[in-house]
Amino acid sequence: MKHCMITTKVNGKEYVRAIPVNMTLVEFLRDELHLHGTKEGCDEGECGACTILFDGHPFNACLVLAAEADGHDILTIEGMADDDRLHPIQEAFLEAGAVQCGYCTPGMVLSAKAVLDEFPNPTDAQIRTGIEGNICRCTGYNRIVEAIHIAAEKINAAG
Repeated sequence: MKHCMITTKVNGKEYVRAIPVNMTLVEFLRDELHLHGTKEGCDEGECGACTILFDGHPFNACLVLAAEADGHDILTIEGMADDDRLHPIQEAFLEAGAVQCGYCTPGMVLSAKAVLDEFPNPTDAQIRTGIEGNICRCTGYNRIVEAIHIAAEKINAAG
């Protein structure tokens, strides 16, 4: 098996690793860095369970080779909280009851962050477009949309 060296920043910490050239980013995050918040779902880029932010943009980690992360910044759900304090998006998901089984939640939260980074006061349509790559089988999405509006209010109030 051929290997390559990568240097990547994940959740603000730099990692240098020799990895198999065919390793996906989700495998790298889970197996090499032991960041299990990024979920493995369909392995086809359809469900969004493995959504991470790659240089600030949502990507399905199952569709990206880990070698492609060389020189880039990755944010996973583990990097959202600030020490013991949840990120306002995470707080809003809890407040709105937007979490049921929780399997989609890490990817949904990261997609929500990308939406709010682009649209500080998003419309329902902007939110729904921003999370359309994430499948939730439990909530029906209304509470997720509500949570993202609540998060926008919290973030804007914190200024």
